[in-house]
Amino acid sequence: MVMGNYRVCYCFTRKFKVTEAEPPLDVKELFNKYSSDSNHMTADQLRRFLEDADEHTVSVSDVELIIERLLHKRHHHLAKLINRKSLSLEDFHHFLFSTELNSPIRSQVHQDMSAPLSHYYIYTGHNSYLTGNQLSSNCSEVPIIKALKLGVRVIELDLWPNSSKSNVHVLHGRTLTSPVKLMECLKAIKEYAFVASPYPVIITLEDHLTPCLQAKVAQMITETFGSMLFFPESENFEELPSPENLKYRILISTKPPKEYLETEDVRRCSSQKSQVSDVDDDAWSEDKSFKSGSDKSEHDETTDLLKTKKSPSSPVYKQLIAIHAGKPKKGLKDALKVEKDKVRRLSLAEQALAKAAGNHGQDVVRFTQKNILRIYPKGTRITSSNYKPLMGWLHGAQMVAFNMQGYGRSLWLMHGMFRANGGCGYVKKPDFLMRCGSKNEVFNPKAKLQPKTSLKVKIYMGDGWHLDFKKTHFDKYSPPDFFTRVGIAGASVDKVMKKTKIKEDNWTPVWNEEFTFPLAVPELALLRIEVHSYNMSEKHDFAGQICLPVSELRPGIRAVPLCNRKGDQYTSARLLMRFEFI
Repeated sequence: MVMGNYRVCYCFTRKFKVTEAEPPLDVKELFNKYSSDSNHMTADQLRRFLEDADEHTVSVSDVELIIERLLHKRHHHLAKLINRKSLSLEDFHHFLFSTELNSPIRSQVHQDMSAPLSHYYIYTGHNSYLTGNQLSSNCSEVPIIKALKLGVRVIELDLWPNSSKSNVHVLHGRTLTSPVKLMECLKAIKEYAFVASPYPVIITLEDHLTPCLQAKVAQMITETFGSMLFFPESENFEELPSPENLKYRILISTKPPKEYLETEDVRRCSSQKSQVSDVDDDAWSEDKSFKSGSDKSEHDETTDLLKTKKSPSSPVYKQLIAIHAGKPKKGLKDALKVEKDKVRRLSLAEQALAKAAGNHGQDVVRFTQKNILRIYPKGTRITSSNYKPLMGWLHGAQMVAFNMQGYGRSLWLMHGMFRANGGCGYVKKPDFLMRCGSKNEVFNPKAKLQPKTSLKVKIYMGDGWHLDFKKTHFDKYSPPDFFTRVGIAGASVDKVMKKTKIKEDNWTPVWNEEFTFPLAVPELALLRIEVHSYNMSEKHDFAGQICLPVSELRPGIRAVPLCNRKGDQYTSARLLMRFEFI
C-alpha cells in the first residue's frame, strides 16, 4: 500500500491510499475450479489450467519455472514463500495480471511463411530516413535503425546527387531537409536488418541519379551487403519468392534505370552529360498517382552487356533490382492489369487508392494476388501524419507505407497489425483476398457483409500508473479519474468505439464492464484500447493505448500492456481483460 498526499489550497492536505485491488470474482472462480477449492494451486493444477486456456500441451518443467519466477518476484524477501511449489489466490491473480507471463497474443511466428511475398502484408516505412516533418527535419540513419528494431521490413531511401554530382545523398528532394550519406544508411541497415526478425528486408529506392552515380550505388550496395544481397536469376519473376526462402536477405526494389547507348564500356560515365532519371511516384514536387510513360527499356548495347555481367563482383545497377517498380502507360485500369509472366510493384498515393477502390475495387484485389501494391501518404502531410491503413489492407495492398515518426492513432493501428505473427514484419493475408473463382471472380470489398463472429471483451481493472507517473501527473489535487475506451478498427461495417464508466480518485480502477462487438471481417479487425483520465474543463489526459489484432487474441483472462503515444510500452501500466469469441 502506498500513501499519496495532495495539497489543497494552503491549509490542508488530502491523503489517498494506493491500495491493491482484490482479485475479480471471475479470477476467484477460476482459482477455486482448478485448485479444487483448496487454498493453493499446485503445479499440476496450474498446468491443467494453462492447457485448457491455450489448448496445447504444457510441460511440468515450464509450469514449475513460471511458479518459481512468480514467487521470486512477489516474495523475494521471504525464502519460505519462494520455496513453496504452489500458488495462493493472490499469486494466481498476479500471474494473470503479468504481461510477461500472460500476454494477450502469442509472441512466436506461427503463420505459413512459404507462400510468395505477394501473399503477405509487409511492415513498410515511408521516407524512412526523416527524423521529423517532411519539409525541414534532419535526415539520419537513426530513424532507420529505430524502424528496423521495431520490425519494419521495408525501408525507403530517396537518392540524390550531392552538389558536386560526385556522391550520393539521401534526403527528401526539393525541400529544406538536411542530407545523410547513403553509406551511413546502408551500414545501419546491414547492422540492424535482422535484429527484430529474420525475414527479408526490402529497400525501396527513389532514384534521382545519373548513370555514373547509379553505378556507384550498385558498387556501394554490393560491397556493403555482400552475400546478404538477393540477386534475381532473371529480370522478371512469374512468382515472387517466399519470406522463408529469403530469410536474412536484402532485396532492392526500384524502377529499372534508363539505358544509354554508348560506343565504349557501359560504366565509363565521366564524359557523359549529366542526366537525371524520372522521379518516383511519391516525389515531393508532385502529388500524383502515376504519369504516362513506359517502364520497358529499349534493347540496346547495354542490354547485351548486362547479359555478360552477372557476377556481384562486377555490379550493374539494373541487376540489383529484385522487385521491379514501374509507371503505367495509360490510366488506372491499365495500371492494374495482371501480366502472366511478370510480377511488378505499383505505387499509389492514398487518394489514388481511394479512387481505385471506388471504381476498380475488385481489379485492385486481383492485382495484389500476384503483384505488389504500395500505398504512400499524400504530399500535403507535411507534419509526417498518416492515413487510415484499413482501406489498403482490405484491398490486399502489401506495402501500406507509413511515416514511422508520425505518431497518432493511425500509426497505433499499424503497430497493432504488425504485432501479429510474432512481430516478424510479415502477416499472411486472409484467404478470402487470395481466392479466385472459376470465372476469375475475387472478393468484392464493397459487398454488404454479415457478421461471422462476435468478440466479447470484459475490462476488469487497471494498475501500474502510480509506478510510471508522478502522483500529480493527471491531477494536482487528487488521484486520476480513469476510464477506458475500447472498440474495433477494421472494415467499415465493424468500426465502433465504446467506453467504461469513470472511476474517480483511484490509481487502481475497477470497472468490471463487458462489451460485445459483432465482426464481419474478423481477419482484419484490430482491437483498439485507450485509457484516459477524465478532465472536466480541459481535454482528457492520455493514460495509455494499445491496438491488438483480433485474429491473434488468446481467449480467456489476459494482462494487456499499455503504451505511450509513440508506441513504447510502459513499464507497469496495464489492464486485466477477458476475451471470448461467441
